[in-house]
Amino acid sequence: MQKPYTSYNPFFFIPFIIWVIGGGIALAMFDNKTLFAAFNTHYSEAGDVIMLYTTWLGEGIFSAVVLLLLLGVSALRNWWYFLAAVLTNGLPPLFIQAIKTNVGAPRPLKYFNEADWIHIVPVWPRLMERSFPSGHTCAAFCLFSFLAILLPAKHRVWGTVLFVLAILVGYSRMYLAAHFFADVYAGSIIGTLFILVIMAIMRRYQDRFFKEKTI
Repeated sequence: MQKPYTSYNPFFFIPFIIWVIGGGIALAMFDNKTLFAAFNTHYSEAGDVIMLYTTWLGEGIFSAVVLLLLLGVSALRNWWYFLAAVLTNGLPPLFIQAIKTNVGAPRPLKYFNEADWIHIVPVWPRLMERSFPSGHTCAAFCLFSFLAILLPAKHRVWGTVLFVLAILVGYSRMYLAAHFFADVYAGSIIGTLFILVIMAIMRRYQDRFFKEKTI
């Protein structure tokens, strides 16, 4: 059985490193309100629709559907891929929810007392509690960084597109007044670090899943 190709795709992880550095600088320079307003108060009717659909890319059901569809790829129709998919996209959400419960941070609407200047999409729920960190952003970075690692060598450049999709989910969370910049920033780092650690372990023990048959 052929082993899946895996690579720490530079087309995903270099932009991610730039994001981590740039995001850290932004957090050091600006306060919660300034960063949140920079993303939430610039909106349009088209943006409302686009962001409502974009944020669904961070839903667990979307990740599950994508990962199940990939079982149609012959190189991924094995227990190694199945276990990697379950661990990389199942453990981080549990960790995120534990942090949310322990931190108990208010969401922007509650933090700013539902201020008039906050842009709210009418069909989106008015979320108030469990803000830090962003679960949708974490899930998006888990899924898309995992996919970037699995991309065949000749298609690694698509890692850039996967990074853009992940960062757009984070953007949508602020646009929809669901999270602060710090929530999104932390969620992206937690999700990606989980993938790197789990995939390092899965790569280390990959041979055990693909033992050659002996006569």
